[in-house]
Amino acid sequence: MSAEKSKEAFIKENTNKIICGDALETLRKFPDESIHCVITSPPYYGLRDYHKERQIGREKTVEEYLERLVAVFREVKRVLKADGTCFLVIGDSYAGTGSKGEQNDPKYPKGRNGQNSSITQKVLGYKSKDLMGIPWRLALLLREDGWYLRSDIIWHKENAMPESCRDRPTRSYEHVFLLSKSPRYYYDYEAMAEPMKEVSKKRYVRGRSANNKYLNKDAGISVQKINEARRYGYYKGDNIPQFRNKRDIWTINTTSFRGNHYAAFPPKLAEICMIAGCPKGGIILDPFVGSGTVGFVALMQDRKYIGIELNEEYCKLAMKRIETEVKSLNEKANEIQKE
Repeated sequence: MSAEKSKEAFIKENTNKIICGDALETLRKFPDESIHCVITSPPYYGLRDYHKERQIGREKTVEEYLERLVAVFREVKRVLKADGTCFLVIGDSYAGTGSKGEQNDPKYPKGRNGQNSSITQKVLGYKSKDLMGIPWRLALLLREDGWYLRSDIIWHKENAMPESCRDRPTRSYEHVFLLSKSPRYYYDYEAMAEPMKEVSKKRYVRGRSANNKYLNKDAGISVQKINEARRYGYYKGDNIPQFRNKRDIWTINTTSFRGNHYAAFPPKLAEICMIAGCPKGGIILDPFVGSGTVGFVALMQDRKYIGIELNEEYCKLAMKRIETEVKSLNEKANEIQKE
């Protein structure tokens, strides 16, 4: 069998399936440039214990944790097509005091949703209560490893989990890093456009008129071509743009999930990422598929998926969820058509 046919056979065999295994070892079996887009959220440092050998997130040092993630995403870059993109969702962690050990809720002796609680130990190189800056440390390491770091999108949550701290603001966001393999890559600009706000329309009209302040060289402001009055007339009426490029702060609330998994991110977040970074019919990879959000959203958006998950229990959970969600949405669509 030729290399190209072998590549096609591997992808066909695993499309719309979840492979149960270690992310790094499993990715090494993937052929080069076989995936259109990656959307994933790796385990956060020190947050949960999934009781599995080779699990990521319970390393003794942050450096070891980051080193293992860089190795995984090196393989991710290899399997991406030349114009592929990667959306990496990751949150930060705080260094503990080391005085409390592991805190268990009496109501959930095994930890919330079946996982052990977070690490509260002191972390080498950090003071007690330090914010560790893990998302940006990882992003910069990935850039050094050859990725193009294209955007730091803020996933803002209005319904963020409450925190007991009283000496800092409560966290309400996580990072979504847009990474690419090449300087030119697939990104559906038109699909990502959003309605322009009225205040922005007024700024267009003011800023591009013949007497706008930005054309006054004596004001000490650098004159930019974007502010020059247009030859076809000033912005008014139909000339005023109605849409703009999507901004990099996305307010998306978390959604409840009854399954035995803690880190299920909202379907809307996965949907926006795949509409931007994957053409219809393309294959999306999630090497930390968890509860299967990326899988069922991909199918509902006319894309395909391949998932990887270390925990056998979560593999079964994700496949069942994908099947249930797709069936439910199809039934709703059929009911609407009948009406």
